[in-house]
Amino acid sequence: MAQRYVAGVSTLEEILQRLEPSLGPLTGEPAPLTGGITNHNFRVTLGGVECVLRVHGKDTGLLGIDREAERLASEAATALAIAPALLAAHEDCLVTRFVSSDPVEAHELAQRAGEIACALRAFHDSPAVLPTRFWVPDLLEEYGARIRARGVRAPRAYGQAAAVAARIAAALAPWRARPCHNDLLASNIIHAHEPDRLLIVDWEYAGMGHPCFDLGNLSVNNDFDEADDERLLNAYHRAPPSDAQRATLALMRILSDAREGAWGVVQAEVSELNFDFDRYARTHFERLHAAVEQPQLQEWLAAAGASAWEEHGGQTT
Repeated sequence: MAQRYVAGVSTLEEILQRLEPSLGPLTGEPAPLTGGITNHNFRVTLGGVECVLRVHGKDTGLLGIDREAERLASEAATALAIAPALLAAHEDCLVTRFVSSDPVEAHELAQRAGEIACALRAFHDSPAVLPTRFWVPDLLEEYGARIRARGVRAPRAYGQAAAVAARIAAALAPWRARPCHNDLLASNIIHAHEPDRLLIVDWEYAGMGHPCFDLGNLSVNNDFDEADDERLLNAYHRAPPSDAQRATLALMRILSDAREGAWGVVQAEVSELNFDFDRYARTHFERLHAAVEQPQLQEWLAAAGASAWEEHGGQTT
């Protein structure tokens, strides 16, 4: 076999041998797929079915990833037909059905914001209960403790992001946790050919979180403007958004950059992938700083805090 990637103590060959009894024999050679910045991905044929095999990266538990939560979220997304079908999930790998698709550019996501909003709302409304919590202020504390334990001093921007996250958390309380994706980069959304629809992939950061974080994460990572955000909120709530909902989305855009920056700091220490995680962290911290300098920040905090998260146009809990 041409590829001999080692995942922890398991080689790619060993992983495939463990999958064959349940998914069928391997046909041909695994073909590496590009684009991931945490894991290693391959296109494989098992039992005559084309699949995507994702081999988990090193020490991903340090990033707050819970593989059981990922499995349950992937199963729920499969049932809702908003993700490729999950075929197998193990501690060191995950297998989904291969879907003929194209990558999605940020501008296409902006144009189809309503479609993604409906998919996210369906997932948030699903009965899935995930065994891990996802909340950025808590995550920043955990990340900070982990890098300190490794003898690494966090950049000054990390402390500033944590302080801003704490202010946002105080303004948004209370809120009800829902199952969320939490990693809506353009690379985690694909344009399936048949039928013509967008699908969400890579549920490894799934957890019980604030539903609006998914919207803010999607918005800021794909350069949505105010009109795009308005379409996103209108489709999600099925009604014109309130000022509180707009303010909450703006704050979640900031929380998203806090998370991405902190994630980059941790990845720079633990990842074996050839990627400039330090630059990734700086980029997100700089965008966060620019947003925090906006005069509207205090208005957003006040508006979001006045009625907290108006869940689906209803009441907070």
